Amino acid sequence: LALRHGGAAAARLRAAAASSSSSSSGGGDGGSRAPDTSLFVPVPLKPVGDAAEEDVGAELTRPLDKGEVLKNLNKFYKRKEIQRLGAENGLDARLFHQAFISFRKYIIESSSVSADLHIILNDICCGAGKVCLLGHVDDLFPFFLRHAKQIFPMLDCMDDLRKISDLRLPPNWYPDARAIQRKIIFHAGPTNSGKTYHAIQRFLSAKSGIYCGPLKLLAHEIFQKSNDANVPCDLVTGEERVYANEDARQASHIACTIEMCSTNTPYEVAVIDEIQMIRDPARGWAWTRALLGLSAEEIHVCGEAAAIDLVTELMYTTGEEVEVRNYKRLTPLTVLDYALESLDNLQPGDCIVCFSKNDIYSVSRQIEARGLECAVIYGSLPPGTKLEQAKKFNDPDDPCKILVATDAIGMGLNLCIKRIIFNSIVKPNINEKGEKEIDTIPTSQALQIAGRAGRYGSSFKQGEVTTMHRDDLAQLKEILSEPVRPVKAAGLHPTPEQIEMFAYHLPDATLSNLIDIFVSLSQVDGLYFVCNIDDFKFLADMIQHIPLNLRSRYVFCTAPLNRKEPFVCTTLLKFARQFSRNEPLTFDWLCRHTKWPLAPPKNIKELVHLEAVHDVFDLYLWLSYRFMDMFPDAALVRDIQKKLDDIIQIGVCNITKLIRASQSGAASGAAEVVSEDFPLSRTKRDARVVSDHRGAKSTEPLSVALEVPGERRAKSLKAYRSATRQEDLKSHGRGSLANRLLREGLLTQEMLRQLESEWQDQHRNGRYGLASKRDDQSSSKETGKKKK
Repeated sequence: LALRHGGAAAARLRAAAASSSSSSSGGGDGGSRAPDTSLFVPVPLKPVGDAAEEDVGAELTRPLDKGEVLKNLNKFYKRKEIQRLGAENGLDARLFHQAFISFRKYIIESSSVSADLHIILNDICCGAGKVCLLGHVDDLFPFFLRHAKQIFPMLDCMDDLRKISDLRLPPNWYPDARAIQRKIIFHAGPTNSGKTYHAIQRFLSAKSGIYCGPLKLLAHEIFQKSNDANVPCDLVTGEERVYANEDARQASHIACTIEMCSTNTPYEVAVIDEIQMIRDPARGWAWTRALLGLSAEEIHVCGEAAAIDLVTELMYTTGEEVEVRNYKRLTPLTVLDYALESLDNLQPGDCIVCFSKNDIYSVSRQIEARGLECAVIYGSLPPGTKLEQAKKFNDPDDPCKILVATDAIGMGLNLCIKRIIFNSIVKPNINEKGEKEIDTIPTSQALQIAGRAGRYGSSFKQGEVTTMHRDDLAQLKEILSEPVRPVKAAGLHPTPEQIEMFAYHLPDATLSNLIDIFVSLSQVDGLYFVCNIDDFKFLADMIQHIPLNLRSRYVFCTAPLNRKEPFVCTTLLKFARQFSRNEPLTFDWLCRHTKWPLAPPKNIKELVHLEAVHDVFDLYLWLSYRFMDMFPDAALVRDIQKKLDDIIQIGVCNITKLIRASQSGAASGAAEVVSEDFPLSRTKRDARVVSDHRGAKSTEPLSVALEVPGERRAKSLKAYRSATRQEDLKSHGRGSLANRLLREGLLTQEMLRQLESEWQDQHRNGRYGLASKRDDQSSSKETGKKKK
């Protein structure tokens, strides 16, 4: 009887809706951050399909007329009062619409509904209480809201989710550190100022200590120094544990990568190196965790002065004071007034810094074409290979006196460099939104790289900096003269415990979706930001179909790998799949998958593959320390990884031959032999249709024009001719493209004559006359546009 008199309930609903419309729209949770509801994925709710079940509602009333039900449901949806009530209960316009579509589908497609809902629908359709016919539609709201909370379970626990994702007080996450009064000492200064040296001296003199660095190479260097100074020190990285004591007993000192530092172990002294990386969009959380969480009596922080204010503010929230010690550079650093302009002007001790592998390959080949040896260092090389290349360059008895490197030399390697030469001053970066963009290198990075020249204690007492191209020099001077932008905020990252609590409330959500909702609801104050989670989400989506418990899934998603390497990503997928079947990943399985043993590379493609295999071994070792039973053969894998390191070193030492082989492979079938004077790759300065940072377009490499047969080759030659004309018009005193290529050693007079002769022969024969005419017309049109 109560159900059949829904008018009173409808009146109460209308009154509530009316009161909500007169109140402020910002109510609800006291002004907390509104979630991004586009991240809320509805849980599928199947209609009741068993018509054989007893329909109690139909027995009490009569079967429903689904046509009439549909009309009244649509009236319900359109009522403003209902929409306002939905908003009060967390259903914004998007969620309200999704919930209604699901609610309508559930009612229309179900063979029977609950008795109470059936009776309400029957009353509405029969027009019970005709005076307030529209009001009876409001009686559906409690059933609609119940359905909405079934498909959007987060609506029922939004307050709990907000509390879990509240990141405004990170210092409270580390009770052990808050239980002691720590002394914070900031060693501030530029590269080669001795700031880290002083911090390490205190580390070595302490009864116990931990060094936290950004790279395995830096951790390994401190591990070596400490043990050489008779201070037993362990090495801890994501992939490796090396104990100073033969019985594997933990030493009192530890050198580790910063992600691996323990916040539970007490130390007398802790050293946090490169503190400015606390602003790194991907890894900044690790520095924040170390700074706030290390349980040490003294925390020695080393890095750029730009981070002093932020560290001071962060320590203010913990009630700790910061002592700042400033250092100046130990050796002078001079920015030269002239650019290198030609590789013929190289001198012993020069280091050319490039920002891409292609530029590394191109420059190193041109150097060796001049009879000079060069060492090569870039980010994806294994640490052992980097050290060997650095050793080769530093050895005064080795004929190798030139280094070609990426910004990987910015930290972690001791190099005897006299002059840093920037091949370019633009670099691809990932912005705050996770988007790739090409921009001028920031002052902080430029200083870090330039500061590698003239290192204290090396054979060069003074450092020099310049650019490869004259046009870049003025801009480099401007960059280096600008003050380093202060570090404004520290990175944070959701912990496994926080994600597990989220999963408890949202058991049907995927890990990727959990992370998205967490970030959407998270609240941080102005001192912090949430780190970029794109790599984490990429791996979460990749292994989502594999049945894993949440903690194991989280660990797999935090594995350190480059998602641009397909071989490594597919290997992680296979690891996760076999792990889910509870089948250990043995040494034999890994050898079959990687086709071990492997031969030295014959071309660049094979070298890149070997680097990817090395990363796969790293991934195995990293997982072996998290799941020892499932990755049992770490010792055997480490042995073959060392052998692979030697194989890669052979490839890098012969990199010019590999480039030549790659080019010969690309030119198979061509009539001519490709000249060794041309670079393999299309760099920023020699690739067709790619604009450089000054806005000028450069031409396709002449090697490409020479190495392809038939019509493609003719088109390349004509493109070269047309682009040469355009380059002449835009050069503004820099000379024609042909002259510039001649000056830079990329082209010889003989080859230029050969190109002209071939072009004239083809043009006279009329074989490409029509195409030539079109090219000339388009060229003249473009020239006309330029003049206008």
